[in-house]
Amino acid sequence: MKESSVERELRVREKWEKDGTFERSISNREGRETYVFYEGPPTANGLPHAGHALGRTIKDFVARYKTMSGYQVLRKAGWDTHGLPVELEVEKQLNIRGKDQIEEYGIENFIQKCKESVFAYENEWKQFTEALGYWVDMEDPYVTLNNEYIESVWNILSTIHEKGYLYKGHRVVPYCPHCETSLSSHEVAQGYKDVSDLSVTAKFRLKGTSNEYLLGWTTTPWTLPGNVAVAVNPNMNYVRVRQGSEIFVLAESLASIVMREDYEILEVMKGKDLIGLSYEPPFNYVAVTNGHKVLGADFVTDTSGTGIVHIAPAHGEDDYKAIKDNQFDYVNVVDSKGRYKEYVAPLAGQFVKDCDVEIIKMLSKQNLLFDKQKYEHSYPHCWRCDSPLLYYAMEGWFIKTTAVKENMQSNNQGVEWFPSHMKDGRFGNFLDNMVDWNIGRNRYWGNSAKRLGLSRLQ
Repeated sequence: MKESSVERELRVREKWEKDGTFERSISNREGRETYVFYEGPPTANGLPHAGHALGRTIKDFVARYKTMSGYQVLRKAGWDTHGLPVELEVEKQLNIRGKDQIEEYGIENFIQKCKESVFAYENEWKQFTEALGYWVDMEDPYVTLNNEYIESVWNILSTIHEKGYLYKGHRVVPYCPHCETSLSSHEVAQGYKDVSDLSVTAKFRLKGTSNEYLLGWTTTPWTLPGNVAVAVNPNMNYVRVRQGSEIFVLAESLASIVMREDYEILEVMKGKDLIGLSYEPPFNYVAVTNGHKVLGADFVTDTSGTGIVHIAPAHGEDDYKAIKDNQFDYVNVVDSKGRYKEYVAPLAGQFVKDCDVEIIKMLSKQNLLFDKQKYEHSYPHCWRCDSPLLYYAMEGWFIKTTAVKENMQSNNQGVEWFPSHMKDGRFGNFLDNMVDWNIGRNRYWGNSAKRLGLSRLQ
C-alpha cells in the first residue's frame, strides 16, 4: 500500500528517535568548528501558533545547513519565564485586574502563581517541536528564572554600567496606563492601530486684551489641562487677522485654510516677534510660576494645524525638552493609571483618552473653541493588553544606545540580509532613528530589576 504523508512523517520521527539521529549529528562532529545556536526563547504559558512554526522552521533550516557544511551545531532550547504576558495570564486566572488588585492579593502570592503558570503548556510545546521535526536540545534548556541565567544578566548590566551607558532619567516615554509601565520603542511598534480621533484648535487669549487670541492646535485635546506654553517657529511668518469682533494670530501660510473666509490681515511678523508674549491658559487647574508664554521651537511647522503648537511637557518629548530648555514649570495633571488627578474638576478620576469630547465642550462654554476636526491616524496600543498608550513623563532606567549608534550602523553594513532591502530599509531606518533603550518596567514578575532582586533573595 502507498504510504501516506502522515505515516511517512511518523516513521521518520520514530527512526530519528530510535537511532538518536539528532544527538549523533552533534557527537560525530566532535572536534569540528562549532556553530552555536541559542533559541530566542518562547513563553510556555501560551500555546504555540503558526508564527512559531514559521520561525522555528527557518531556524532549523539554518542549523541543518550548517550541520551539513561540517560544523558541530550545538542547539540549546530556552524558556522565557518572565514578562507582562505571564502577569496578564495570571490576572485572568485569578479574576483580578491592575496593580492595586495584585497588591491586595499579595505580591509574593502573585509571583508564586506566575512561576506556576510559566510552564502551563510545556508538554504541548514539546509535542509541537517534535511534530515540526525541529532539532533542539529541550532536555537542558536555559530558563530565565534560574539564578545562573539571572546572574549572567546582572553581569551584562554591570558591564554596561562600567562603560557609562546605564543611567536613570526622567523623560517622556510610551506608557500603558493599564499595565502601569513604560514600553520600549520595539514594543510600541507591535501595537499600532488605525483609529479616528479629534483634533482641536483652541483660543489662547493674550494677556491684557479682551478679544485677541493665539490659535493653538493639538491632536490630543485631553492634554490641554496640562498646558504650560505654546510654541512658534522663530523663522516662520505669522499674521494677526481680524474675523468679526476677534483678532487671531497664526501662521501666514495657513491663514486661508484655518480662517476659510471673511478675514482681514492686520499685520505680518516673524515668529521670533511673538516669543515671550503671555497668555491666559484655557484651564487654570495648576498655577505656574514660569509659563503660559510663547516660546520658540524649530519642531513647529506649517504643514498642518495653525503653526502654533500647544505644549504639555508631561506628554510629548519635544514639549518636555522645550519646557526644560526655557526653564518653564513642569506640570502633570494625569496619574499613573491614565486618569485626571483630583484637582482637575469635573473630570477627576476619568481616563484621559475618553475625555476629548468633554474637553471640547468645556472649551466651547468658555468661548475658547475655534475649531474641531475628526482625523484618521495610526495610534499605538499596548501589544499585551490592547489599551491605548499615553506618552507620559516618568522616571526610568535607560541604556545609552545612542552612544554606539555609529558603530551599530557600521556593523549593519557588514551583515548580509535576506531579504536585502531590510539592511537599509526597516532595520536601517530603526538604527537611523535610534533613541536610548528604555529598560525600566514598573511591574512585579514583568519587571527585570524587581524580579532579579527577588530571585537573589530566594
